[in-house]
Amino acid sequence: MEKAVAAPEEQATLQITGMTCSACAARIEKGLSRMEGVSRANVNLALEQAAVGFDPSVVDVPKLEEKIRSLGYDTVKETANFDISGMTCAACSARIEKVLGRMPGIAEVNVNLALETAHVEYTPSMVTPQDIIAKVDSIGYKASLKKDSEETSGRKGEEIRRKRNKWIVSAVLSLPLLWAMVGHFSFTSWIPVPELFMNPWFQLALSTPVQFIIGWQFYVGAYKALRNGSANMDVLVALGTSAAYFYSLYLTLDSLSMSGMNHAVEMYYETGAILITLILVGKWFEALAKGRSSDAIRSLMGLQAKSAVVIRDGAEISIPVENVVIGDIVLVKPGTKIPVDGQVVEGISSVDESMLTGESIPVDKGPGDTVIGATVNKNGALKIEARKVGRDTALAQIIRVVEEAQGSKAPIQRVADVISGIFVPIVVGIAALTFIVWYLWGAPGQFAEALEKAIAVLVIACPCALGLATPTSIMAGSGRAAELGILFKGGEHLEAAQGIELVVLDKTGTVTAGKPVLTDVLVSPDFKGPEALSAEDGLLSLAASAEKLSEHPLAEAVAAGAAEKGLILAEAADFVNIPGRGIKAAVQGRDISVGTRRLMEESGAETAAWQGEMQRLEQEGKTAMLVAVDGKVQGIVAVADTIKPTSREAVAALRRMNIDVVMITGDNERTARAIAAEAGIDRVMAEVLPEGKAEAVRKLQEGGRKVAMVGDGINDAPALATADIGMAVGTGTDVAMEAADITLMRGDLKAIADAIEMSRRTMGNIKQNLFWALGYNTIGIPVAALGFLAPWLAGAAMAFSSVSVVLNALRLQRVKL
Repeated sequence: MEKAVAAPEEQATLQITGMTCSACAARIEKGLSRMEGVSRANVNLALEQAAVGFDPSVVDVPKLEEKIRSLGYDTVKETANFDISGMTCAACSARIEKVLGRMPGIAEVNVNLALETAHVEYTPSMVTPQDIIAKVDSIGYKASLKKDSEETSGRKGEEIRRKRNKWIVSAVLSLPLLWAMVGHFSFTSWIPVPELFMNPWFQLALSTPVQFIIGWQFYVGAYKALRNGSANMDVLVALGTSAAYFYSLYLTLDSLSMSGMNHAVEMYYETGAILITLILVGKWFEALAKGRSSDAIRSLMGLQAKSAVVIRDGAEISIPVENVVIGDIVLVKPGTKIPVDGQVVEGISSVDESMLTGESIPVDKGPGDTVIGATVNKNGALKIEARKVGRDTALAQIIRVVEEAQGSKAPIQRVADVISGIFVPIVVGIAALTFIVWYLWGAPGQFAEALEKAIAVLVIACPCALGLATPTSIMAGSGRAAELGILFKGGEHLEAAQGIELVVLDKTGTVTAGKPVLTDVLVSPDFKGPEALSAEDGLLSLAASAEKLSEHPLAEAVAAGAAEKGLILAEAADFVNIPGRGIKAAVQGRDISVGTRRLMEESGAETAAWQGEMQRLEQEGKTAMLVAVDGKVQGIVAVADTIKPTSREAVAALRRMNIDVVMITGDNERTARAIAAEAGIDRVMAEVLPEGKAEAVRKLQEGGRKVAMVGDGINDAPALATADIGMAVGTGTDVAMEAADITLMRGDLKAIADAIEMSRRTMGNIKQNLFWALGYNTIGIPVAALGFLAPWLAGAAMAFSSVSVVLNALRLQRVKL
């Protein structure tokens, strides 16, 4: 009995974060050692690394990382983006993904055929970008770390020119062959064909450079694919055109030996040459169309200021915007773009922020106000302290989000990837079967006819359109959405948004303007406040002095209301913020509490005498807060937050799309219902604490409903993460982008319906493309196999299918919402 050969052991070195002492290292070491398939685990606290020996047939690196996370720690992952050249069809991108995915240390690979890029997530201690580049090179493609967009644009422009020039040369050489082919048809006998064009040696002279110089790229691609155990479009093209060329060469040599020179023999030189020409023109058109799909990125980059005037050592100097550093004082003159994100330190002006927020009315800016790079200073000079520069600016983040979304995959693409991976070998088999059937059961001895049918099958079946169907639509759809102020974080979110059935709207800052103002101050007749102030102003000054330490919008409204009355606020001590209830503080030696009934009841303060006034204010849609002084309720301060002008219209638009709308808020029931009624919302979830919003979303998801949560992306982060789709309403701050799947740059709630509609249109476009691509092959292969399609016509159809898929995707760039 033979002894089973044990699988070779592998070693992984994982970088770990979160360890604080040797006990942490021991815990991880112990946890890993107990895993089945792990032979040894050594955790080094100083290096923050774990060296693990394991049996790859039992356990893999992702499971090791999962174990480390379950123990309360995490592993370091890095991402890298690469430009990939040499891909010709979906089989190529699938091959690269498969090979890189098998490398130790690679967690995730996403190769985008349309963008010709690869996004790789890897463990830096196990693999490096240079290793990844070498691996891609080893399987016949070229990889390099992704360059900036301008350099990439220049490279792609050069590639488009090269493809155009190759096609022109190929077309010039192939035209006489096409002319000669036309002369074979009885219905074109009236077209004169020069005798020279019918000469086999002349045809050989023209077709040879097309086949082996211009078409050499197909041989190289086919060799690399076959050498690595896969097959792609190049294999099909090389097989088909070579069969036609070498069979014609055989006939040419045979005719020479038989009769010296027999022009009557039917040659097939034109088949390979015209096929290559048609494929090249298709690739050229495809490259032109794909270039247009990146217009959104280029237009966003065009918004950036190219230079900045900075004040250094008392002098004004103009420098490239990339040379501005944090802390620089930047002078922005009227009518010019603000070069970086920063804070106004001197000057008053209005700024056009429409490129960022979609709001056409300029916003007044003065000292202390924040400004965003690429917005336009209208009518006054401003001095700005640079706070964010380069890749940290809001515009740079927006560009980065759009690039990542365009390069990501939607789940629907997996269908195309699976089909593409097995398509080419099946097609080669069908082509071989076609040849055998036609040769054995067709007209006797018709080798040429059988070969022609097999070539047509090979050519018509190229899966180019299938590989382009999804990524081109994702690129065009996400790019157009960005132009409309809607940032999808990835293709998966662009796909998921179409299925939303219920939208949960946070009230403050989402349905409402988010800037409440003080409306009422009610005070007890027996209240004695600070001297020299009326009872009303005295109560307000105490409440505002306590509230000024809070960052809550309601607290800010109370403090702002006091400031407008010219009240001088005192210093507060012992400040305590109680989320969802209110605040407590000591002001001028008195204990002050401002907040809800629940806060007062928990503090033992009696609220019964104020219930009537509370109800009246709440029914008016105002938020009423009780004010207690030294444990006794002495009055009420009320604020109101008006709904945004477009909120009612946005809710109506969602209803027309058969989407239910729920408003969620920490406010009391009466106030919430008053605001909801004004916005046209029937269903309200009131008095929900911040930590309870996520649980509320989970309950709404029961029964399988797809729920979107819309909030400001900061205090609603748990709920945004819990929802099927999280939408942040704001101006694209880094926190909002991190928290949400979709960022709505405009504060306008109508953008919610626009985002869902854009998702629906993009997914509809993808389905059209997949239907066309799959339908084209499904119909084309049997038509070619039955002999109803000449090879050159099959080549034209194949080229047209790819171009048509890309052009159909580009229709998304003209969508108006």
